[in-house]
Amino acid sequence: MRLTTKGRFAVTAMIDLALREAHGPVTLAGISQRQKISLSYLEQLFGKLRRFNIVESTRGPGGGYTLARKPEEVSVADIIVAVDEPLDATQCGGKGNCHSEEDTLSRCMTHDLWTNLNAKMVEYLDSVTLRDLVKQQESHGVVIADLREKKVRVEPAKLKKPAVAAVAKKEEAPKRPLINSVFNLARQG
Repeated sequence: MRLTTKGRFAVTAMIDLALREAHGPVTLAGISQRQKISLSYLEQLFGKLRRFNIVESTRGPGGGYTLARKPEEVSVADIIVAVDEPLDATQCGGKGNCHSEEDTLSRCMTHDLWTNLNAKMVEYLDSVTLRDLVKQQESHGVVIADLREKKVRVEPAKLKKPAVAAVAKKEEAPKRPLINSVFNLARQG
């Protein structure tokens, strides 16, 4: 099986999401930062996961992604298939023409071996759920705290009116002639 970064990153991101979604929608920026996966790459992956009804998106402040199904209903195979990851170990892509495109009858000697391996891989990945992976992380001591900032509303301080006091008489400053033009300025200079 040739599992590329697409499938591995999708599974990793989904574990991150499943671990944190109890605290509300999870942002892709947060997953990107924690897992060191490009944000634009995550956007592509989550677009595909959303089309397969594995995740749901919430827009606006406090938005992000949540699971569309329960974690025990999402298998690793579901995630990998959703992001278009091929689960095939055969050289021919399962078509049976192992030696060339034109040769439809010629199968390699190990074709059945790789076809059986494909079936076992799919069977195994279909048996592992997102919930299993979350439990595995929790058993390793991973603890997720709610790191979202609490929104605290700060009331403006109520201004007290100053007590009325006697106002001292101010001395007036000497009056200067009003200079409102360049010509008056030149005459005074």
